[in-house]
Amino acid sequence: MDAPFVLPLEETAAQAIEAIKDELELFDDWMERYQYIIEMGRKLPAFPKEWCDDAHRVPGCQSQVWLEAREENGNLYFAGLSDAAIVCGLVALLLRVYSGRSSAEIIATEPKFLHDLGLVQALSTNRGNGVEAMARAIRSAAAAIAA
Repeated sequence: MDAPFVLPLEETAAQAIEAIKDELELFDDWMERYQYIIEMGRKLPAFPKEWCDDAHRVPGCQSQVWLEAREENGNLYFAGLSDAAIVCGLVALLLRVYSGRSSAEIIATEPKFLHDLGLVQALSTNRGNGVEAMARAIRSAAAAIAA
């Protein structure tokens, strides 16, 4: 799978969640964590401009967020982008967990880790709802492939 799709850094979604948890714990406060998340977003593969349309838009996000999914060899790969720096970082975080996984693993990986990591609580209500909407969109794509 080539760019713009995110390739997994860890073997499993659970390992990705654990790695993100460890990385976020390196920072003393949420301002430093936000900066780290923004940096994650800056490292996303380039998202094709032609995908920045309503067909790829994720509903329920305050900022504009676009996702694309492709299946290859039984795994689902995602590409994503947002027009807001912090949200782009949240896209990167979610894709690190979910991209390159089987539909079954994506469906089995509940987005409760967003709460466990303190992300939803640290964000504004609208941003928290948006990151949960992104996770739902990813899991819905996996459910559609699995069906």
